[in-house]
This record gives sequence, C-alpha cells and structure tokens, in this order.
Amino acid sequence: MGETFVNFLGGSPLNRLSWLRPSQSFLNAVVVSPATRWILFNSGQPLVSVYPDTQKRALAYLSTIDVKPFLGTEPYFGQGQNEGEAAAEDVHVLEAARIHNSPVVFLGLKENQSESASALPSSDFSDPQAAVANLEGTPYFSLDVADFEEGKVNEILQNTELGKNGATLTFVEPRAAMSSLDAFTAGVFAEARSMVDWNYRNKFCPACGSPVFSLWAGWKLSCTSLLPWADNTGKKPCPSGRGLHNFAHPRTDPVVIMCAINQTGDKILLGRNKKFPGKFYSALAGFIEPGESFEDAVKREMWEEAGVKVWDIRYHSGQPWPYPANLMVGFYATADDSAPIRTDLDNELEDARWYTREEILAVLAHPTGTNFSRRDYKQIAEIQDGPDKKESGATVQDQIASKDDEPPFRMPPLTAIAGVLIQHWADGKIEGNVSSFTSKGNL
Repeated sequence: MGETFVNFLGGSPLNRLSWLRPSQSFLNAVVVSPATRWILFNSGQPLVSVYPDTQKRALAYLSTIDVKPFLGTEPYFGQGQNEGEAAAEDVHVLEAARIHNSPVVFLGLKENQSESASALPSSDFSDPQAAVANLEGTPYFSLDVADFEEGKVNEILQNTELGKNGATLTFVEPRAAMSSLDAFTAGVFAEARSMVDWNYRNKFCPACGSPVFSLWAGWKLSCTSLLPWADNTGKKPCPSGRGLHNFAHPRTDPVVIMCAINQTGDKILLGRNKKFPGKFYSALAGFIEPGESFEDAVKREMWEEAGVKVWDIRYHSGQPWPYPANLMVGFYATADDSAPIRTDLDNELEDARWYTREEILAVLAHPTGTNFSRRDYKQIAEIQDGPDKKESGATVQDQIASKDDEPPFRMPPLTAIAGVLIQHWADGKIEGNVSSFTSKGNL
C-alpha cells in the first residue's frame, strides 16, 4: 500500500537537484532563467490569484522579474561580507549563502516529460550558463515576504504580470488554500511551505544564540560567528563549529495517525478533539516521541487518548503535512470494541466512539459530510498553530450547511490522510481483522 498510494501533498514531484544546492554559480544562473517560477508566502500564508470573472483561486506562480524587488542586490547566492559582493567558491561556510535580505529556497526542477529529460550529475554543470541553457523543465523557488512592509508588498504584487492582467493577488490561510490545488501544485506547495517556514522561524543559532544565515539555497542554516569576517573577541567558540554536524538542517516531525478497527472488521473508532469544529470526528493522531518506533507510538497514543489497547498494527501510507513540517504516518490497528473507552487520561479528546460502516458511508455520501468552510479550517489550524493572522482580501464566501441539512457528524476530506484512512476502510478496500494489511482492488 505505502509504495503504490500517494496522498494529496505527497509525490515529491520536483527533481530537487540536492547535490547542486552548494553551487552558487549554478543557482545564480538558473534563478534568472525566464522559465523560473516562484511561490510566495507571507508568514506562511500562500499567495493565490483570483480572476474576477471566475472567482476561482489558484496558487500564484510568479517570474523572477516579478519578485526581483524582494531579492535585493545580485548575486542572490554566494554573497560576501558587503551587499553586492560575491563570496569565493571555495569557502565552505559561504556555499550558496544569503547573508543579506530574506532567505530564498531552491525547490527543484519540474522536468519535461521526455526520454531525454534526466537529472545530470553535478560534474555536468561546470559551466552553469550552458547547464541552464540545456536544462529541460521549470525551476521553482520560494520565499516568505513577511519582513517587508505591507504597502511595499502590495505595490510589488500589483506590478506583476498576473496583477497587470487583472488577477487579484492575496495571501490566504494555507489549509483552506489546499482545496484549489491540483496534485502537482500540492506537492510543490508542501515542500515550499515547510521550507520557508523553517527559514523564517529559525533566526538564531541553537548552540550559542548568535544570528544565523542561510546557505545551500535555503537548505542549511549556519551561525554568523563562523563567518570569515566575524569578530569573536571575548567569545567562546560556538559549539556548532566543531564536528561534522555543524549546520542546522530542516526538520520533519513525524506524527502517527491511525484508525482502530474492531475484531470483526465492521466498526471503526474515531475521536473528537475538544477544539474541533462542531460534530467533527477524525482518526486519532499524536507525535512520535524519542525512543519510540511507529508501532510504539500508535499503541501509546491510542491508549492515552481513548483508553484503547490495540494490536496487529498495519502501515497504510504517509503524507507530508506542511503545518509546519510534519510527516503523517498512517496506520490501521485492531481493538476490542466491547472494552470501555476512556478520554480522561490525557484529556485531549472530548469524545471517542465506534461507528459502523453504514454510518460512515452515510456521512461520506452527504453533500457536506466532508466539506469544510474557511472558518472550519481556521479553527483546526488554531489547534496546532494558535490564532492565525487575519486573512487579507478574502474572495470566497464561507459555505456552511443549513442546520436542517447537516449530517449527523462530519469527517476529514480526502485531501487529508485521515479522510483517506476512513474512506478506504468504509469502501472495503482494506480488511481490518486479519494479521496483515490486505489491499482489495486498485487504490
């Protein structure tokens, strides 16, 4: 299952060309390519475009010319001590560094679908200009503009090609924006949001507290005390300057998310968090702790949240969840539905209960059974993030079902792995009472 099923936000559709991240000559050449496209965020909220005639939202892709006012003075990568000064190629701590202006992340290349398209080894990029000329596909970059004055941001966006062609450009709540993404865009969005969030929120060295700077095109952070021109008079050497692991690397926080199925396979256990929107039930989930395997975490979380003992744990699939940098790891497990349910251990859930397949299918068939308004997404976001900033320039109205036409409860949509786990069980695509995971049909 895990090898054949790709969840929304997954798939990693770009060739990330990770071995080229240290090459400032390559990056400075590819970033100015007319084919290059940018995804912008503002405090983690993605930029979307809306055309007045359709009111349809789409993730906004901008050109380098569009975003140039955000980038500062060239060179954009491999910057030296003074703005506009290039760093030497052989200084390890300055590889593709951005010392000045906001961090920029190179996401990768969307390769053309042809037999000749391939990921060339780094030795073939010794001439970066030739490499860019021969590169087949679309390079993608991303940055967060939260450090810029709001009026300046609006002025720059109005002068983009999209803005001049009549599109309204606005930053929106990221979970709500997912509903307008196709599979490819969702995969790029997941990488971009996690990376710009990591760069934006990590400002200081965890070892000594000095400011950090970006290198490797946004994929590493280094302590400024390690810069060749740093004045460290009277300071102890930063511990990050010793050993092999002297950089901060992007983090991914794994979360197990699981559905317990009863021994006869005809009931599933769902829970309701105290902060969920009204009547919303979902799979149970929790962060993996140090010293735990995935299976250990499934057992612990099911017991802590619902007082349920589980066994026969089976992996389903994973999903990147960029809020801000989680990897959701989906499982099924078996449990005794006659045993009492307890939500008073960690007091995270308001309720947990067993549902029959018929009850689940009825909600899935309901027009609003898995539909969420922007208000709902914002409420779910606040469970993890805290209150979000007010969304600017909203153009899509909240769609909330009337009281007379509401389903008995609601569940996650298929854009979330919880919704996939629930629906695959309800549709009979897995067997819940066998000793190993069994696929039934083409998922």
